[in-house]
Amino acid sequence: MEQLIQHIEALVFATDSPITREEVQACLEQALEQPIEREDIEEALKALTDRYQAPDRAFELVEIADGFHFMTKGAYHNTVAVYLKQTTRKRLSQAALETLSIIAYKQPISKSELERIRGVNCDYSMQKLLEKELVSIVGRSEGPGRPLLYGTSEKFMDYFGLKSLKDLPQPKDFKDPDSENEIGEQAPIEETTDE
Repeated sequence: MEQLIQHIEALVFATDSPITREEVQACLEQALEQPIEREDIEEALKALTDRYQAPDRAFELVEIADGFHFMTKGAYHNTVAVYLKQTTRKRLSQAALETLSIIAYKQPISKSELERIRGVNCDYSMQKLLEKELVSIVGRSEGPGRPLLYGTSEKFMDYFGLKSLKDLPQPKDFKDPDSENEIGEQAPIEETTDE
């Protein structure tokens, strides 16, 4: 029974959403190559739930959405909240946004080509974009030195609410900010010639 408990514990730990009894059973039967009784799974889940109720544990096994998931105990919510506030959804800097937009429209693109377009070193912006998983390495160029090529990631699509790259705004969708402040028509430029 202890081995079954440990396998279930590993499964719950490895998932980022609640795992159902059916998923646990199907996975264990395939992994262990033997049938697993539903009652054994229930017994192991009960033992695991009781084990994590101990006061020396910071998290517990909770049944939620027809599945099981590890959750932080209430006494530690503030600590986790502070950490999440420090590390998630920080706004991207202007440099990171510029870098990301070039990657989105020109992908796959090498860092040297990106820096040529921006005109400045992009090391810091690239590091932050890679850390936030908005950009990923998508291959290597066939050019000299075979530099890494970068492209946007699935997280980029989620972050900006896009279904595909075709949903990115097209250049024609952008307005010239100066044109909104102009009144009337612009005077034609006249050339003078010295005779």
